[in-house]
Amino acid sequence: MLSSTQSVNSVLAPGNLRKVHHIALNVQDMQASRYFYGTILGLHELTDDEVPATLTELVASGKVANFITPDGTILDLFGEPELSPPDPNPEKTFTRAYHLAFDIDPQLFDRAVTVIGENKIAIAHGPVTRPTGRGVYFYDPDGFMIEIRCDPEAS
Repeated sequence: MLSSTQSVNSVLAPGNLRKVHHIALNVQDMQASRYFYGTILGLHELTDDEVPATLTELVASGKVANFITPDGTILDLFGEPELSPPDPNPEKTFTRAYHLAFDIDPQLFDRAVTVIGENKIAIAHGPVTRPTGRGVYFYDPDGFMIEIRCDPEAS
């Protein structure tokens, strides 16, 4: 709702923002993070001509890796080997971002939980079942929380 001092021209209208363009995460260990997002989670890593021209040099130098999510959102990983969170315990959230959630077909949810276990990734919370669906929460190699979730199955 506009305040009495705002005009309609001083705000973006609903629908002006079209989609999430990309999500950028700082990571300490690029190799571990590339394996996590590309191999364990199965996201496609952009290579060669797929890499945005603005990032070609950083990707070539190994400082950035780009992945694409199934809905087309780009996940940029920026290598920051000297970066450490204010608290090494990932249970203590240290950024304004809480977690990154990926949607999965309800038929594949249990398989995702199995894959997490097979890769010896500690589960932070869950699996949980709520009216909104099922979810499982775990951490990437840098302690950033990831969720895999699904809608409730149709009865």
